[in-house]
Amino acid sequence: MRVRVRSGDTLWYYSRLFLLPFNLILQSNPGINANALKIGQEIQIPGFAPVSYNIRKGDSLWKLAAARNLSVDALLLVNQNINPNRLMIGQMIQLPRRITAQDINPRVNYDYARLTRDIQVLREHFPFIRVRSIGESVQGKQLYEIRVGTGNKKVHLDASFHANEWITTPVLMSFLNTYLLGLTNSRQVRGIAMMPLYQSVDLSIVPMVNPDGVDLVQHGPPPALSEQILRMNKGSSDFSGWKANIRGVDLNNQFPANWEIEKERKEPKAPAPRDYPGDAPLTEPEAIAMADLARNERFNRMLAFHTQGKEFYWGYEGLEPPESGVLAREFARVSGYKAVRYIDSHAGYKDWFIQEFRRPGFTIELGEGVNPLPISQFDEIYHDALGIFLASLYM
Repeated sequence: MRVRVRSGDTLWYYSRLFLLPFNLILQSNPGINANALKIGQEIQIPGFAPVSYNIRKGDSLWKLAAARNLSVDALLLVNQNINPNRLMIGQMIQLPRRITAQDINPRVNYDYARLTRDIQVLREHFPFIRVRSIGESVQGKQLYEIRVGTGNKKVHLDASFHANEWITTPVLMSFLNTYLLGLTNSRQVRGIAMMPLYQSVDLSIVPMVNPDGVDLVQHGPPPALSEQILRMNKGSSDFSGWKANIRGVDLNNQFPANWEIEKERKEPKAPAPRDYPGDAPLTEPEAIAMADLARNERFNRMLAFHTQGKEFYWGYEGLEPPESGVLAREFARVSGYKAVRYIDSHAGYKDWFIQEFRRPGFTIELGEGVNPLPISQFDEIYHDALGIFLASLYM
């Protein structure tokens, strides 16, 4: 919600007026000098949205404010052109609405367009988040990274490396929305206060690593590539088994952690719906962007969300630090998922992250069944894995 500065207003006053943590208002207005606000300057208030309201008989600003647990001055700030003593029936004003429920609808077949819309909604309602593109997919879709928090501990989460595992994206976005609501409403999540996490953690989220592949599974091939993709899919128009990017390269087999072993033993020797690791490591723009992100940011830990199996993998070639085992035990405790230290697999993002940085990396296999998991599993997956999300921040 946007307001205009009046004479005497300060960010501290807005913090008290809207019962919001001061640092969230400060972070929502980058470039603003908190000690020198100018009259008429636009300020963003996180966690609120304006709602139009027509004055009815018997209304007063005091009654309208009291019904919303706000002061009258909060209404006057949002409606600076009205005379509070001369309200007229039918007159339209704006009422600040505190956002207390999720802004996004994750229980749908989730694609890149919906992700883009949901990111815009979250940016509007929670302007203290930072959003940027870390690269582009083969088809030029932006690979969005969302950052939250001001701490020194860097935690990275990502989803939808594999196209038909797209349910991981709305799950991760829902985790994020819960976190943001906890911050603006001073609300605990499973008994954990959110503001200490915000102050101690710099959270990075890439919610859809493979947007071209996700859209292929959801909507079929783009017309210009239809013949080529149908050929890769053995003539079938059923893309529910497609894991790769739009060029038929499995992005989670693209990283230089014993890539040669995977190249040799994987059955596909050419682009395919799944498992083809490419002609060399890091040939695909999506994989390159994720590797560059990790190298540039030097995250303290990384979690990649996949499906399915209700288990997670946390070791690689004995290179994982002791901290990984501590985290793994907590993740298993809060989720009920099985902790698996080693599997016979290489060239994944988790594998490379552990090898490259000697820091904790995890592949989280959400849910159980056959990919793509149905959206009807969303609530169960979210409930089971929310503890992992929280533990990745507080541990």
